[in-house]
Parts: sequence; structure tokens; C-alpha cells
Amino acid sequence: MDTDIGFKAALEEAKQGASEGGVPIGACLVSAEGKILGRGHNMRIQKGSATIHAEISALENAGRLPASAYKGATMYTTLSPCDMCTGACILYKVKRVVLGENKTFVGGEEHLQRKGIEVVNLKNAECEELMKKFVEERPGDWYEDIGEGSK
Repeated sequence: MDTDIGFKAALEEAKQGASEGGVPIGACLVSAEGKILGRGHNMRIQKGSATIHAEISALENAGRLPASAYKGATMYTTLSPCDMCTGACILYKVKRVVLGENKTFVGGEEHLQRKGIEVVNLKNAECEELMKKFVEERPGDWYEDIGEGSK
């Protein structure tokens, strides 16, 4: 499977989110056959939503799929997935989660692994820089996004 297609799309989505004034996190769900099922970016700020994180956006943009469509799928995300997005990956039984980085935020990686989902950290400097810049410039929006009060 070509891992570049999913990660490239997720990074493009993160940059799109940043250009819209949102949280710069992107995601892309890719089937076992290497076909993009859905891609999206964090839309909490743009849509005034409590739940539209990047992984949720990618699942939403994939549309209603039969459970079999997720078998063997990989969720690419530019940042370690939060508990909500971790839960969505578990619910839909994705096989693997590939994350751009986890220096900015460590989400549910251990829980994914306990559930038998492979986790791969690319330790991508571009993803890290996007998030670092956002957190420094807009800490209130960041802490709201991860369900914490302002620090």
C-alpha cells in the first residue's frame, strides 16, 4: 500500500484548515486497496462545532459506508488522535492509524494499540511546525479544541 497518498492528503487538509483560520489538523481515510474513502480537516472554528475534528471530518466526507469498507483501512492524521477520534477509529475498526506527529499532543495511541490497531508515528517536522505555530499564536483555541480550559 502506498502510504504517501493518505499522508499527503492529510497534510494538504491541515494546510487548508490553517488557511481558513482553523486548527491545522488534517486526516484521510484510505481503504485496504489504497483508495481514498474520505478526507477532511478540523472544522470546529469554521463551523462553530463541538465535534468536527479532522478524523471525524474525514469519516463524514467518506459518507455512509458498509462496515466492510473500513476493514483493513488506514486513518492518516497529522496529529495524534484525541479520545473522540480514537474512539471513532476503534468503532469503525480501522486497521492502522498513521500520525504525522505526537510532540504537540499525545492522544489515544496506547488505547488504539490495546484494541489491536497498529499505530505509526511519522515524526513529521512540517506537521509539528504547523501545530507549534498554532498553539503559540492561539492557545485559547487550542485548549478548547482538546477539551481543556485555557492554560
